[in-house]
Amino acid sequence: MGGCHSYPSATKVDSQALQPSDISSEKMGINNNNLEERPYLQQQFVCQQIPHTDMFALTALPPGIDKAEWLASNTVAFFKHINLFSSALSEFCTPSSCPTACGPDNTVYVWTDDHGRKLKCSAPLYFDYAMSYVQELLTDEDVFPTKAGSVFPAGFVFLVQKVFLLFFRSLAHIYWSHYRETLALGLHPHLNTLFAHLTLFCRQHALLEPEDTEPMQDLIRALGRQS
Repeated sequence: MGGCHSYPSATKVDSQALQPSDISSEKMGINNNNLEERPYLQQQFVCQQIPHTDMFALTALPPGIDKAEWLASNTVAFFKHINLFSSALSEFCTPSSCPTACGPDNTVYVWTDDHGRKLKCSAPLYFDYAMSYVQELLTDEDVFPTKAGSVFPAGFVFLVQKVFLLFFRSLAHIYWSHYRETLALGLHPHLNTLFAHLTLFCRQHALLEPEDTEPMQDLIRALGRQS
């Protein structure tokens, strides 16, 4: 399936990246960046991505492929990548370290339940809600059909837009609150590649509004200059 992409392994490791032993001593308490620092914008880190990754080939709709099928297969692939990445950092994202699901520019993500109630919750709970919601959609044959001859429902693109907004927020929180741990684990080239891929895919297929991506626009521009 075209959207079930994978990335090659990183071959270049920054000599100034934090070591795993630095993680606990360098934590600042409630979220890593409560001093408005944006270490992910430093050139020594922003220039690192997985090499030999043709983002435009990964994101463009291939000739002869139905757009809904392309959106669906990529949704599944991004879900797997983001879930895997989040799992690698789950021990650092706790209710005490991340009492809110936050991003840059004092952005706080609030979960809206099935009854329309807005719930301000910790980051791990918010993203547990988010990934559970996405998984339920992906396993619903009425929304993401897998059988030959099935059709996608009306409003499918709207649901995909909602899913990609949750994906974007997941990565924004990692950059904002867990970038030091990402560096310590040597995962920043993977994170940059995943984020650049996600934002390019969303731009090509009109999945996010400008106000959705605004808090991370500085990084989007910085990564774009590297390609």
